[in-house]
Amino acid sequence: MVDPSALTPPYDRSLASALAARGVEVELLTSRFLHGEVPDAPGCQVTESFYRRSGARGGSAPLRLPFKAIEHLGDLARFSKTIGTDQDLVHYQWLTAPGFDRHFLPSFRPRVMTAHHLPEGGRAFRGVVELLSGMDRTIARPEATRDRLVAAGLDPDRVAVSPHGAFDYLTRVEPLALPAPLSATAPNRPVVLFFGLIRPNKGLDLLVEAMAQIPEAELWIVGKSKLPEGELKELAARADALPGGSRLVSRFVEEGEIRSVMERADVLVLPYRSRDESGVLHAGLAFGKAMVVTDLGGPGELAGRTDAVVAVPPEDPAALALAIRDLVEHEDTRMELERRAAALAESELSWDRVAEQTIAVYEEAIAEARR
Repeated sequence: MVDPSALTPPYDRSLASALAARGVEVELLTSRFLHGEVPDAPGCQVTESFYRRSGARGGSAPLRLPFKAIEHLGDLARFSKTIGTDQDLVHYQWLTAPGFDRHFLPSFRPRVMTAHHLPEGGRAFRGVVELLSGMDRTIARPEATRDRLVAAGLDPDRVAVSPHGAFDYLTRVEPLALPAPLSATAPNRPVVLFFGLIRPNKGLDLLVEAMAQIPEAELWIVGKSKLPEGELKELAARADALPGGSRLVSRFVEEGEIRSVMERADVLVLPYRSRDESGVLHAGLAFGKAMVVTDLGGPGELAGRTDAVVAVPPEDPAALALAIRDLVEHEDTRMELERRAAALAESELSWDRVAEQTIAVYEEAIAEARR
């Protein structure tokens, strides 16, 4: 299993461990994650073989990215030399520069790749389609991703759909104290949570606008910002002016803090403008949270299929406000959603179920390669 830039350590390690529990011998080839803790990967070998020199400089080191670019081709060449002797299959989770890397991948087959997040369109999307066309199988999440890939020309028989598992490992870490800005919230005050990287496509501005209509609840914003500093300050000022108030933690939080934040929040909101899939959604499911999501991509698909989350139209703060207020004001409705979310995390979206489906894809690819 290959994730050179360690873009999704929780996903990689959860899946690798679930595969190992089902008897698959897994080695995860990746790099040092520079932004905090990563979960354990019991039963499998983790080799940090990519970007060792630039990674040793730390995530905020000056010129780290140019050093990483210099290392990239050499690391890819070294990886190519190690593949082909002891493996039955290579599963790519990510490639650092897909359009470039596809020309330098080892020729070893079969190879599988997961399509985590597709570019909106243009040259980047065409490059990803060309990369995936060279794979023996593609694993898509959600169904809409598969539809886009098939419409772009991929063989439908070579594109499988397998869900994202619920991040239940977070429910077992040792809880830590709430970050200082959050710990001052009154114990009985309703909390609406926005969690994860703060980017334009995440729609935090829409949530701030919606929360102006819910004075009884406080908004928590927890996650590292990828916005320009001035834009974040303006958004934070708008949030501070909300009738119910807000609290901001603009950094990566530790796993124990994630547990404490999730357990304290009453409603988790994903007001995304665009998203194939969401790790935040699957953390929320693991904690059995009542959630409001935008009706697009994986979150919207989950809402339509399971009734475990509430979906609202994209770019609609008024609908967002109505859905959040309903959950804040009606405990019975909120508790029913919590029950459904927890049940889904333990059944259809358990990592064991995801591993079972992934192994079926592996077996198809290996059987075809041996014919």
